[in-house]
Amino acid sequence: MSNLATRTLTGIILVVMVIAAIITDQHLFAFLFLIFTIIGLLEFYSMVERAGVFPNKSGGILAGIVLFATNALIAVDILALEHLLINFVFIFLIFLFELYRNNPNPFTNIAFTFFGLVYVAVPFSLLNYFPNPAFLPGVYHSSLLLGFFFLIWINDTGAFVVGTAFGKHRLFERVSPNKTWEGAIGGALLTFLCAYVISLYYTQIYLHNWMAISLIIVVFGTYGDLFESMFKRSINAKDSGTILPGHGGVLDRFDSVFIAAPFVFVYLLMTY
Repeated sequence: MSNLATRTLTGIILVVMVIAAIITDQHLFAFLFLIFTIIGLLEFYSMVERAGVFPNKSGGILAGIVLFATNALIAVDILALEHLLINFVFIFLIFLFELYRNNPNPFTNIAFTFFGLVYVAVPFSLLNYFPNPAFLPGVYHSSLLLGFFFLIWINDTGAFVVGTAFGKHRLFERVSPNKTWEGAIGGALLTFLCAYVISLYYTQIYLHNWMAISLIIVVFGTYGDLFESMFKRSINAKDSGTILPGHGGVLDRFDSVFIAAPFVFVYLLMTY
């Protein structure tokens, strides 16, 4: 099977999994993305080790699980908001764990352990609130979460297809020589078109809100892609992992989400 066919098949399976989880149940979505959080942290810490840094894998993954789980349980009204404070315990435990590891550059290790949490666990945790940004009891608007992912996917796919077909002018050659302005503009136009179509069916928010979310995704989703490219280039890595044939790892597939999700979350919080 060619790389393009493998990439396409893997992408379809992943899209179906995410859509099915969102539509079926908020608990199923949370479970799926808890798994993605664990895999993403493992990938991140393994990549960092290639650069000679030794983050606390077990402590970071434990803190990431607790961070994601507490946010997910708050989002489904099982825990109260103040239970987020438990995360401070697990965050400061990382400092204590480092005392007993006897590794060189302990503060660099701690810094990259926290960086993994901020980069992977925090954005995935915030996704739990998208279906109910007003924190109303018993509310679950799957359309807000579906719309976010549709726009992310359209922007990524549009930029890849248009860039491959027509790309000539490099967008950010020092970081990612394959990305082009033509691809970025093509992905953006398709994303705005998708936002218009989505607004006709997903009416929990207005057209101008979907357009604003599209703009956030076009800008910060692209930056997320570039940031991960810069990270991989800095440690001479092609992909973050091999769990997704044709795509690499979880970090490769969700790089746009990591940077875009916090900005979209803040927008929803201020708008809804």
